[in-house]
Amino acid sequence: MSNNSTACHNDSTGQYSILPVCIYSFISIVGLIFNITALAFFFNQTKSRSQTIVYMTNLAIADTLLVLTLPMRIYYHLGFTGPPQWVCDGLGLVLKANMYGSIFLLTSICFDRCMAVSFPMSSHVQEGRRKAPVVCLGIWILTFGASLPIYLFGPPPDSNNKCFDKLPIYAIQLKVVLPTLLLGFGFPLVIMLICSWGLFRSVQQSTVAQTKLVDSRKIYRMIVTSLLIFLISFLPYHATLVLLSLDRYKESCTVLTAYRYSLMVACLNTVLDPIAYYFTTDTFRRSVDIGAVQRMFPLNSQSSDVNGRSRGPRNS
Repeated sequence: MSNNSTACHNDSTGQYSILPVCIYSFISIVGLIFNITALAFFFNQTKSRSQTIVYMTNLAIADTLLVLTLPMRIYYHLGFTGPPQWVCDGLGLVLKANMYGSIFLLTSICFDRCMAVSFPMSSHVQEGRRKAPVVCLGIWILTFGASLPIYLFGPPPDSNNKCFDKLPIYAIQLKVVLPTLLLGFGFPLVIMLICSWGLFRSVQQSTVAQTKLVDSRKIYRMIVTSLLIFLISFLPYHATLVLLSLDRYKESCTVLTAYRYSLMVACLNTVLDPIAYYFTTDTFRRSVDIGAVQRMFPLNSQSSDVNGRSRGPRNS
């Protein structure tokens, strides 16, 4: 089993890997464009900056920081010599901290929406919601503060593992996996499920929603979108993390490969979050020119030709 693990690491180290290059390149380009667009919109909302906008701004910042760690992974998977191990560990720290920052911020957005809809007239709830900047600051301190000791005081990496292909020894210890799974994934998931149920129930019982003054479909869409993004992005990663913490799977090439791909799926969250902003926030949807995005990514040559004819001839 140990020989198989070593072979698994050696087969993927220092060689060109087409799938990781393609996936990380897609996430880097599209994620950066989407999140920079979102940040430009959020920072312009100085007059009507709601608590949700505060959380979404911090979420877009976390996603942008995560995306900025991916070019080095692309460089590595192109087959070039990896950077020093401390650089790999530092980039891994930023990626993981911002990934869990995204989890907590998505949970905070869901909780904030639940409180706003379920208790719209409560002064205590409104006062608590105004502390969104303090909550965001606490999330940043928590995610980076909890990640640093694992990197600084964790066990030294295996000499057979290199840079981004190495087994995440610091993260798969059982004493680390259990609190990570419970506090970093399980607890936020439970909160999101409870808040989603509360939102759904409040909208169903709301007389305002029944009079069509509030678009209940938009709220339902927000609930489903948030849960799907959360589960699709983070469930595979944490499932493989649990398997790697078990001795019988720790040396398995199959599980290690699944871990690498689940990390790519987790990074895909940086693309899905801005899509959620677009479909669940009316102001964001009205302000973003979706036609500009379509022109950057034409679906087919016919659409490009139509755009070209609509612009007319150019002078050479």
